[in-house]
Amino acid sequence: LGIDTSEPNAVVIGLSPDHFNYQTLNQAFRMVLEGAPLIAIHKARYYKRADGLALGPGPFVAGLEFAADCRATVVGKPEKCFFTQALSDLECSPTEAVMIGDDARDDVGGAQNAGMLGILVRTGKYREGDEDKIKPLPHLTCDSFPEAVAHILKNLL
Repeated sequence: LGIDTSEPNAVVIGLSPDHFNYQTLNQAFRMVLEGAPLIAIHKARYYKRADGLALGPGPFVAGLEFAADCRATVVGKPEKCFFTQALSDLECSPTEAVMIGDDARDDVGGAQNAGMLGILVRTGKYREGDEDKIKPLPHLTCDSFPEAVAHILKNLL
């Protein structure tokens, strides 16, 4: 809201389920073909809603990348720069930080790629076996956020 979209010069994909339809995606596709950069807030495959798992923006970004034969610039998780910028803002080094998340690839894998420890929690959108889908494996997999925090307080401080 409040952004002039009358003459767009980029395609920015975030999570906006009501706008992921053929007409909007085709308009984005044509803009990218004409040279507009494709920018993704993140490439999450799915997220959890009250009614169950739902497609995230990742499949739509991947579709536009495939169709337009390009690569999106990703500015969020799991990109290393996302984590290093957040740590920089906190004046914290990666070796002093732990990421706790329910997404093995985007939360834990991204954090570990940036030099942090990653703890996967079996809550939210976690699915059985997610911990085996990334290399290196998560530092730890816990049943809950409080269990992960207790581990940090007991073993990592």
